[in-house]
Amino acid sequence: MNFLEEKILSDATIKPGNILKIDNFLNHQIDISIMRQMAYEMKRRFTGVEVNKVLTIEASGIALATMLGDLYDVPVVFAKKSQTANSTDDKYVAQAYSFTHKKMNNVFVSKPYLLATDRVLIVDDFLADGQAVHALIDIVHQAGGEVAGIGIAVEKGQQKGGRLLREEGYHLESIAIIEEMDWQTQTIRFREQPSHQDVT
Repeated sequence: MNFLEEKILSDATIKPGNILKIDNFLNHQIDISIMRQMAYEMKRRFTGVEVNKVLTIEASGIALATMLGDLYDVPVVFAKKSQTANSTDDKYVAQAYSFTHKKMNNVFVSKPYLLATDRVLIVDDFLADGQAVHALIDIVHQAGGEVAGIGIAVEKGQQKGGRLLREEGYHLESIAIIEEMDWQTQTIRFREQPSHQDVT
């Protein structure tokens, strides 16, 4: 069992509707130690992969993406979900359904921040049905760039996102893959993964 699986077992709460609540260390309050370990582990899993940009979607993926950007010493871009007064009309746009919030979002990246020369590592905190990741892939392809890999903190293995992305040929690495969880018993079973040496 790796460090993230142990942290989930000790700190997570399962809510009705297949919702895993880990906002005390990942996506509301951030445990910097765990985030640092995830960034090092993710970079290690993509050893030998050329990356010159990290891409995520607001908001929960930003912390992990920023730490990875620091390790790679490359820019971090995050797709926005809402227009602001200074949003440019010159942007790449895709649609993503949020499993957590049960709604469709238009997400966008301003064109100057993604280039055809970019080899992009896509990063997010959760992978469920894969809608957000597919939206980011779409945006990278609109820019003419290449998806170098996809790094996920927690994958819900009982949902289709991870399987589809792997079938599509993407190099997907998820630090923790949940095979089953039960809110009534508060139990979680993780998928066995190839042995990875944890980084502390």
